[in-house]
Amino acid sequence: MKVAVLGAGAIGAYVGAALHRAGADVHLIARGPHLTAMRRHGVRVRSPRGDFTARAHATDDPAEVGPADYVFLGLKAHSYASCGPLIAPLLHERTAVVAAQNGIPWWYFHRHGGPYDGRRLESVDPGGAVSAVLAPERAVGCVVYAATELEAPGVVRHLEGTRFSIGEPDRSVSDRCVRLSEAMRAGGLKCPVEGDLRADIWVKLLGNISFNPISALARATMAQMCRHGGTRRVIEIMMNETLAVARALGCEPGVSVERRLAGAERVGEHRTSTLQDLERGKPLELDVLLAAVVELADITGVPVPTLRTVHAISDLLALGSAA
Repeated sequence: MKVAVLGAGAIGAYVGAALHRAGADVHLIARGPHLTAMRRHGVRVRSPRGDFTARAHATDDPAEVGPADYVFLGLKAHSYASCGPLIAPLLHERTAVVAAQNGIPWWYFHRHGGPYDGRRLESVDPGGAVSAVLAPERAVGCVVYAATELEAPGVVRHLEGTRFSIGEPDRSVSDRCVRLSEAMRAGGLKCPVEGDLRADIWVKLLGNISFNPISALARATMAQMCRHGGTRRVIEIMMNETLAVARALGCEPGVSVERRLAGAERVGEHRTSTLQDLERGKPLELDVLLAAVVELADITGVPVPTLRTVHAISDLLALGSAA
């Protein structure tokens, strides 16, 4: 199995290291000091489950890698539309693209069935720019439950969780999903093939849609947001509005708001990826989290006043951070 990791940051390098440890032919595509460190020393993983080093091939040139069976996409969603020149050399006729993104993916309504089948969301696929680069037919959905961060160039700190749920947009259990699942599990990760990954998308989104923007606005950790009474109440409202949108689309996430909050509080003093991006002066990945659900609320007619308010304020923050 040949796997190219395009955007081998904290999550991408962690997955690549695990697959390499399992014997897959892994190629890590990155840049800057992180790439230099991976070339010299491999990917060094620091984890409560045991440290290890994976010396996979690392490069900044996808043409050097060539076509792969799987492309694990570790880029931020706002980079998808412009990644064509990077991903094109990695594709052959049957290459699967596994996008490890938060929020609503560009392929969400691909083979969805029902009245919204094939619908395009402007917030995540503006003008069809993402679909033009990443054909929905190639997509294998992936919901990441692992928390990692780059401790230093080439050094991935694995904080918690090893689950990467995957699934086909048409809800089938395909050979390509089964093969990837087996390889991920051989590398020490949990990788269930879900019959309907959209339920997992909404479970993960319940936390991302609320904690991520508020953490950036308040500069707060997960535990701080959960302990602050007023903020916790706002998060509860945002989660309930999100559940209402999911149910209007025929999806039942199967997790209560109380359980989702309890799980978030257990994470402790963790800074969300959005807060980390803000602190590093990087673009904020909010369109696929907040704007997409507001757009889905418009489509389904579900009232989401709190989501709209937080979206408006965080969008202004995002604009300021990008200036």
